[in-house]
Amino acid sequence: MADKAAARATGARLLAAFREAGAVEVEADILQPAEALLDLYGEDIRARAYVTADPLRGEMMLRPDFTVPVVQAHMAEGAEPARYCYLGEVFRKQEHRGPRVAEYFQAGFEVFDRADPEAADAEVFALFARLLAPLRLRAAMGDIGLLMDAVRGLDTLPARKAALLRHIWRPHRFHALLERYAGLTPVPPARAALLTGAGQPEAPWIGLRDPAEMAARIAALRADAAAAPLAAEAVAQLDALFAVNAPAPQALAQLRALASDMPAIAGAVDRLARRLAALAARGVDLDSVRFEASHGRATMEYYDGFVFSFTAAGPGLPPVASGGRYDALTAVLGQGRSIPAVGGVIRPGLVADLEGRA
Repeated sequence: MADKAAARATGARLLAAFREAGAVEVEADILQPAEALLDLYGEDIRARAYVTADPLRGEMMLRPDFTVPVVQAHMAEGAEPARYCYLGEVFRKQEHRGPRVAEYFQAGFEVFDRADPEAADAEVFALFARLLAPLRLRAAMGDIGLLMDAVRGLDTLPARKAALLRHIWRPHRFHALLERYAGLTPVPPARAALLTGAGQPEAPWIGLRDPAEMAARIAALRADAAAAPLAAEAVAQLDALFAVNAPAPQALAQLRALASDMPAIAGAVDRLARRLAALAARGVDLDSVRFEASHGRATMEYYDGFVFSFTAAGPGLPPVASGGRYDALTAVLGQGRSIPAVGGVIRPGLVADLEGRA
């Protein structure tokens, strides 16, 4: 890993390129209020962030990324459209020793523009592709919104669709739920006993949930158990969608074929076509970019549309750059306001390392 001086110098060069592309440089405090991050990610964020307590400000976290504070600042007082850039350190716990580090620089570029979302997607991707071209990285993209539209189109209970959407960023949990809803896995004995009434606790109740909450939960479980299983054809179509992995033009053709049987994804496929056309207009070689339908599902939690990454060939290395669209995040942090937004980050330390090996 490049030393801090080399990473900072590389980051400054990237930051200058972002400013030349029309972005305004912004700062974000290293100590961030934990409340907003916990509201967005739940308690899972504690396993990855450094948490501390301030006697006046309450629970705080060392900055795990820039996107959330940038969105908060823009939604509070930003004009439209807007382009921002930044450079600074972020902090994330790592479970194992290796090439990943707990403290590293990020250089980022964010676009808030409601005029043409697919053009904004192409602007960010093409800028990153140009800046990183000398490194000959592997470029990949996906679309979380495409997957979400497919789930919303399922013929099943709203509660089941909500659960699948909630876990779309957790692939193992998502597919376990899908198999259960399709009747492909047996009901656990404890749940079976609860559904028949044999497992219901007798008074006095113990725990934080009161009897009414427990009764509502049991009623929801019984409604789920009584619902018809997902059709085998629907599961097969979802599996085929999640497995799409090809150069972008070929993937678009595959997705158009799938959309004939999955009309819920037709709009997302049309948006992908417009995005690819915008990328081609900016000089991106589409045959060199892979579209992976499951791209970003395990690592990009707040993205809800277009996602992308640039990776090096080294085993175990994190992406050199990654990003995507996060329209829903602006609505969550905008207190009733929202705006389409897309952005990404580059790790200057990795760029400096790879340039040093060239």
